[in-house]
Amino acid sequence: MFIGEYTFKVDSKGRTSIPALFRRELEEGDPKWTGGQRPKFFIVYGNASKKFLEVYTAEAFTKLSNDILALPRGTKKRRMLERLVLGMSHPTEVDGDGRLVLPQKLREKIELEKEAYFIGAGETFEIWKPETFEAENAATMETWLEELPDDFDPLTLLSDNEG
Repeated sequence: MFIGEYTFKVDSKGRTSIPALFRRELEEGDPKWTGGQRPKFFIVYGNASKKFLEVYTAEAFTKLSNDILALPRGTKKRRMLERLVLGMSHPTEVDGDGRLVLPQKLREKIELEKEAYFIGAGETFEIWKPETFEAENAATMETWLEELPDDFDPLTLLSDNEG
C-alpha cells in the first residue's frame, strides 16, 4: 500500500527519486520482478481535469485494464476509458539509481519544475507540483471541513455508507 508524502528535486532531464517505500511497493506489484531487476509501473495522465499524475503498479494497472476491457465493446464508457487510461498512460520502470524519469510531456501537464511532491493513495500514488498540491489540498479540505462539525473525527467516515 502506498502511504505517506515526500518531496524530491527534479533535474533538468526530468529525473526524480522515488520514495524508498514506494519502490518496495512497485517491486511487490510487478509479478515479473525479481531481485536486481527494475520494477515496471504505469503513469496515467489522460484526465485533463487532474492536476497530477497517477501511478499504478504493473499488477494494479493490469487489473484496471482488465476491468476496462470487460466493458461492452463500442460503448461510450469503454471508449472513454480506453482513451483516457489505456491510451494516455506511460509504461516505465525504476532506473538503476531508484529514480523515475518523467518525460517532458508529463512534466508540462502538471507544470512540474524543480520539485515533485509524492503522496500515497493506497493502491496508487500521485505526483504533483508541490505548490499545486498545497493549493488544491487547502481548497478541498476547507470545503470538506465546512460541512462537518468542529469535533469531527475522520475515522467516523469508515462507518458512513453514503460515499
